[in-house]
This record gives sequence, structure tokens and C-alpha cells, in this order.
Amino acid sequence: MADAQFLPAPARRQPRVSRTAAWWLKDRIFSSPFHVALSIVVLVGAAFIGQFLLRWGVLDAVFVASDPAACQAAKGACWAVVYEKHRTILFGLYPHSEHWRPTLAVCLYLVILTITLMPRFWNLRGLALLWACTVTAIGVLMYGGVFGLPEVATSEWGGLALTMIMFTGTVVMGFPVAVLLALGRRSTLTLVRSVCVTIIETLRGVPLITILFVAVNVLPLFLPAGSSVDKLLRVTIGIAIFFACYQAETIRGGLQAVPRGQYEAAQALGLGYWQMTRVIILPQALKIAFPAIVNHIIAALKNTSFVMIIGLFDILNATTSVMQDPVWRKYYVEAYVFVGLVYFVFGFALSLYARAMEAQMKKGHH
Repeated sequence: MADAQFLPAPARRQPRVSRTAAWWLKDRIFSSPFHVALSIVVLVGAAFIGQFLLRWGVLDAVFVASDPAACQAAKGACWAVVYEKHRTILFGLYPHSEHWRPTLAVCLYLVILTITLMPRFWNLRGLALLWACTVTAIGVLMYGGVFGLPEVATSEWGGLALTMIMFTGTVVMGFPVAVLLALGRRSTLTLVRSVCVTIIETLRGVPLITILFVAVNVLPLFLPAGSSVDKLLRVTIGIAIFFACYQAETIRGGLQAVPRGQYEAAQALGLGYWQMTRVIILPQALKIAFPAIVNHIIAALKNTSFVMIIGLFDILNATTSVMQDPVWRKYYVEAYVFVGLVYFVFGFALSLYARAMEAQMKKGHH
């Protein structure tokens, strides 16, 4: 009699659970009497607020009016203040006849940012070269003095272009410093670790306004006589250092989450410290800490508004200056809502990108 062969039955697929909209409503919203009551209250409140915003912001609003008198008779928002003062809000003190230059600079910035965020173009040398060329082009456009462009001092820069320049400078200069500080804080060398801990904890313990005050008023006292550093550069470096200290702790958390076996495997392959960190450890740490890293980047965008305290005309300070016009002063709410929407669009876009990348990373991991 031939030996019987017992073969395991093939694995069956997990049964699919049909989750319709009705099931979702019953499970999430109408699962209990309390949830039903709470949902009704929230829906009624949302409907009331939505109706008010729709009527105030769109239906009863005035969008174009050269005379504020047209807004006084309206029951809704007066978006005409944005239409009439958009050049000041978006360009600050930049000369009116040269507004095409910051417009082109912002367009270049958005193009390079879009390319940088696309994984297919993630090549360190290529991106570094592309960023170097773009930053040079933006600097030439904004400052001028060559190719027949009139020179415009940085003290006259303002609006959206200035905000984007400071934000980019903060992230580009601050992120490498954050990586070095995070690595230094985990170093086995006592001196290096102590210095990094002191820098991180000291700067995290003071408000950003203090750092800006030091960069603007205290730092020039230590410079040699007759020498000076541009105010915009000093402020950007100050914000970048502040950003780096907070980002360093996020990256350090990612480094601590990397399994010890990854270090041992890299050492078994004969990799040195820097090669092991660059090729194996740091990519995993950045992947783990990616959501928190993006949060700090979004915070850096909003932190640029602090420069209004020291007299730089970013988009928020430019809007504040618009409100000094007694004709349009009473419509300050609409102006600040517009600026808030600008910040929201950039911040929300970065947040959506972070969620998409996080989902892609999890998919690639599995």
C-alpha cells in the first residue's frame, strides 16, 4: 500500500467585510443615544456656522470696490480691502514697478519645492545643484544690481516673497544642524554630548523672540568695527538655530527607535560610524520621525511671522501696515483672514503631503 500523503489545505482569503455608508453611520455616529444627541448638536451647530460664513464671506460680501462706502452698505465681508491693498500685502515695501521680480521669485520657489517633494527626483547631488541655482536666481531677482536690474536693499523686501525666503532659509540651514545636534547628543564622546545638550536645552528654554532680539541687537556688538551682517540674514540664522534645536530632539527620538540589531548588523559588515549612520541608521530614523519632522517644518513656516516684531515686513506685518490707512482700517478682519488663508494653504498642503508620504512608507514597509 502506497504511503499516504497529507498536504495542508490552501490558505483561504480573509472574508471581505462590506462596510457601507449606513454601517459607518450606525457604528460611528448613531451607536448610542448619547452619540445620537451629540451628533445632532454638532450638525446643527456646523450648519448654523456654515450658513453664517457662507452669507458673510460670499453671498453678502463685496469683492471689488474702489470706495469703502460700497462696503458700508453691505452686510457681509469687505474683500475689497484685499483687492485694493493686495500689492502691499504680497510685496511689502518692494518698489511698485519691480513687483514682477518677487512674483517670479515666488514662482521659481514653488517650482523647485514641487520638484523636491517628488520622490522620483530624490537625488542628493542633483537637488543640491538645482537648489543652488534656484537660490542664486532668486537672490539676483530680489536684490538686483546686475543684468540691468535696479538694486533693492533687503530692508525693502517684504510680503509673501520675504516669508518664503525666510522659511526656506530656516529649513535648509536648520535641518542639517538638527541632524548633527541629534547625532552629537547620542555621541559616546562626553565633550561632544555635553556641548550638544547645552545648546539644545538652552535654546529650547528661551522664546524665539529672545533669539531674534539677540540676532538683531546683541550680535552686532560682537562684530569688528566697520563690519556688519545683513539684518535679514541674521534673523534667518536665528530662526534656523531655534528650528534646529527642536528638530534635533525629534530626530533623536527617531534614532532611539531604530533597533539595536541594525547597528550591530552594520558593524558586522565593517561599516564605519559615518557610513553606517548615512546609509543605514539615519534613513530609518528619519522615516520613523517623519510625521513629527513635518510638524516642526509647518511650525517654522508660522514662526516667520515673529519677524514683524523687529520691523521686517513679512506678509503679516505688511498686512498690519495696510491697516494704518484710516479709510480701510475697519476692515482689518477680512485682511487678516486672507493672510490666515495663505498660511493655511501652505500648511495644509504640507500636511497632506506628509500623510501621503507616510502612507506610502507604510505600504513600502509591508
